[in-house]
Amino acid sequence: MSLLISTWIKFFFLFAPFFVLSMFLALTRGESSSSRKQVANKAIIASVAISIVLLFFGGSLFALLGITLDSFRIGSGILLFMSALSLVRDGTRNHAVGMPSEERDDVSVVPLAVPTIIGPATIGTILVYGAELQGLELFIGLCGLLLALGTLAIILYSGSLIEKMLGRTGLNVLSKITGLILAAMAAQIFMSGVMGFLQPVTH
Repeated sequence: MSLLISTWIKFFFLFAPFFVLSMFLALTRGESSSSRKQVANKAIIASVAISIVLLFFGGSLFALLGITLDSFRIGSGILLFMSALSLVRDGTRNHAVGMPSEERDDVSVVPLAVPTIIGPATIGTILVYGAELQGLELFIGLCGLLLALGTLAIILYSGSLIEKMLGRTGLNVLSKITGLILAAMAAQIFMSGVMGFLQPVTH
């Protein structure tokens, strides 16, 4: 149970829900409530499909490319830290600047699912978790991931209400707090990779 809760919380912050909500509100400004729900549903379904593929085939991808898990930990840790730093500094992810001004017929998959919810740093981190977790732990990790995306869906459904309660400034503050938590997660992933490289040397 503790693994499920910790995985759920990690994935929840990894998806930067309050930043995603800000983008969702900006991209669906002026649309009806039912239309917003359709966009949210498509975005979450696309994110679930992409996340499951990344989680289950991360280890196979590493083996195919000849990449060690520790090297990917270091790379994804750096990417996640850059994303976290952007959230703390500007309240936006570094790969998503200027997206609300883009006009698209359907914003649910691009840019909402990719790269707002599933960005480069998120992809790297999910691949690492997928390669780390084995057997039953992998199934629990999947449940935690789905719970996190389910929670994100509830936040998007309640977007207008949350915006009225917190305002744009409140959402921006929550995005920055999320960035601080992501920075800590990034440091942990990075140091795990570094320690993995140093382990053979210390023995």
